[in-house]
Amino acid sequence: MAPAGIGHKVEGIHAAKAALEVGRVRLLYIERGRKDLEELSNLAESAGAKIEVVDDARDKAVTDRPQGVVAECVPIPTVPIDSLCNPDALIMVLDHLTDPRNVGAVARSASAFGATGLVVANRRSAPLGPLAFKAAAGAFESLAVAVVSSIGETIERFKTNQVWTVGLAADGDTAIADVKVLGDAVALVLGEEGTGLSRLVRERVDVVASIPMKGNTESLNASVAAAVALYEASQLRPPTGP
Repeated sequence: MAPAGIGHKVEGIHAAKAALEVGRVRLLYIERGRKDLEELSNLAESAGAKIEVVDDARDKAVTDRPQGVVAECVPIPTVPIDSLCNPDALIMVLDHLTDPRNVGAVARSASAFGATGLVVANRRSAPLGPLAFKAAAGAFESLAVAVVSSIGETIERFKTNQVWTVGLAADGDTAIADVKVLGDAVALVLGEEGTGLSRLVRERVDVVASIPMKGNTESLNASVAAAVALYEASQLRPPTGP
């Protein structure tokens, strides 16, 4: 049985570099003859990670294009829901997204727009494995992640902790830019690809919001919809960093 946490194995240059920079990598497989991986090799030596040169990194990989590098890592611990609930909370909740690339892309957007946490279900959802980590390009290294048994119950938990919940749906009652609570402690809830929010989750969120669109496009990719909603929320928050 794998140890608790996520990110036991990461693949791809950006994901491996991010894991090396925080000191998680135990063993780095590097494909022989790849000059573009010299920086990773140097990082691994500096971090004290073991390096093994292989003829083809795909032999050690889960993804079909590991970019010549695979890292075996110390897992990242997940966090309890209550730890995400604070007055500055901006949480992205995934209501059973099944494509790990979408999950990784959402994590990347969440990190870019200052989200304080990501919530995923432990069943009927994409695993937080190498595919998700590769798409996230390092975002999981700094993003608090909670894994829960029920998104519906998590919505109720947020309400108890004074965190607003905003579901995203194409037919939502309010345009996302007009949702007044985006500047408060808020959780944005994104539904499954194709089918959207589950009935129970839609009934429990405080607001169901839409992303108005022009032209002939009927809907956005899940990760794009998440990025738009996160951007709108980020505009109502004080800037961070220098």
